[in-house]
Order: sequence, then C-alpha cells, then structure tokens
Amino acid sequence: MKTPRIIIAMLACAAATSALAWSQKGHDTVAYIAENHFTPATADSVASLLDGMSPVYWANWLDNASHTPEYKYTKTWHYKNIDEGIAYEDAPLNEKGDVVRAVREQIAILSDASAPRADKVLALKILIHCVGDMHQPMHMGHLSDLGGNRTKVRFFNRDANLHSIWDGSIMNSGHAWTYTEWQKQLDRLKPEQEAAEIKGNIDDWAKQTYEIATRVYELTPAGSNLSYDEVAQWTPVIEQQVLRGGLRLAHILNTIFDPSYRK
Repeated sequence: MKTPRIIIAMLACAAATSALAWSQKGHDTVAYIAENHFTPATADSVASLLDGMSPVYWANWLDNASHTPEYKYTKTWHYKNIDEGIAYEDAPLNEKGDVVRAVREQIAILSDASAPRADKVLALKILIHCVGDMHQPMHMGHLSDLGGNRTKVRFFNRDANLHSIWDGSIMNSGHAWTYTEWQKQLDRLKPEQEAAEIKGNIDDWAKQTYEIATRVYELTPAGSNLSYDEVAQWTPVIEQQVLRGGLRLAHILNTIFDPSYRK
C-alpha cells in the first residue's frame, strides 16, 4: 500500500519543524529575554535600527539568509567546532569565520559611530542570532562529526543524531511552552544572580558552552538511546543556556547603546 501524499507531506513538515526547533523557539526565547532587559535607551536604539520590529522578529533570519547567495559568507558563523582533546584556546581558526568572531565583529560595527546605518542594521540582525547559537552546546561541538551531526543516536527509539536532538527534541520534550512562556518561567533571577551570568567576555561564554558540549559527548556516545532520563538530565541545561543567551545579548546591546549602563 502506498503512503498517501498528504501523510508524506505532514511527516516532512514535522521533521523540518523538529530540526529547526532550537533555531526557532530557542532563538525567539533568547531574543525575547534580551528585549525584556533592554534599558530605555537601548530599546529606542534597537527599535530605530529594526524599524520598530522586535528582536524576536529577526531572531531566526540568519538561518535562512546564510543559504542565500547574498549572505552565504555567513554559513560558518553559526558555530565554532573544536575536536576532542583540544583546548578552547588552542582550537584552529576556520578561515571562513566562526560564531565567536562573528559576535565580536558585529559588536565592533554597532559600536562604531561612523558605521553606515545599513551596516549596523545587518550587524544587529546577525548578532541577535549568533549570540543564541553560541549558547547551543552542539554549535561548539566537534569538527570531526560536524557538531554532532554525524554522531548517530536514538531518541525514544527513533533514529536521530546528537545535533538534532539538541536543536529541538530535548527542548520540546522538556516543556511544551511558547517562547513567551519560556521567558516568563526562566527569567526570574535575582539581581546578583543576573550579574553573575553576564560577567566575563565573549570567549568566557563560548568556552563555557564548549565545556558543556564536552560533557554532552562524554555522556552521549554514538548509539545511545535517549529518553525520559536524558530529557530530565539535560532540560535544565537548555533552560540555563537559553537564559544566559538572552541576558548576555541584552548586556552586549545595553553596553553599546546606553552610556549610563556602562557606569
């Protein structure tokens, strides 16, 4: 019996949604948490550059843009691959760029008073996305397996790979929340806790994500079958990383756009 075309289409859409779940819901949440922590001056500057649109509107733009001829130069800007046994500081640099350098470059453009408005608009859109990517552990995964894409695992007895389950499967299994609900539930730190999370620099934050990725590899060898125990184990890590991404994005933009914030 042939599978009806409508069922095939539905399955394809479901697979696509799952593959992009971190990229959509996770990035939306990072952007929304950040938006909730903008100072008034930062909120005005961001709104001006984005023509009144929320950062959430642009949170996933780069995932699609990187596949277009105009922005294909950003394809490697979503990750920084570091193989097992190599210290973060010793990792070879990808000549085409990586997520850490991309974040730094956009900060430099946004901080440059002489930069053209069009350059700043593009830099802001890229920064919103890349800060989120920098906090997804598999975006700091091994070069040898393309950030977990070649590490085959199973998720509730279904074929998957390590990258895909971190993109969305674990997140969606942990909580069936909208991005606004994710923000509402996670964004509750006390001022001193928030200060601790935004402490450090871009490399400190990237290295922290890389260390989580190292732990994920150690505990999830190829062939693993992840289910309820692993969802319970890793969901708090995803919550933490999404919240960090949002708070740190706000911190970056507040530092750039609000002189009083830096005092």
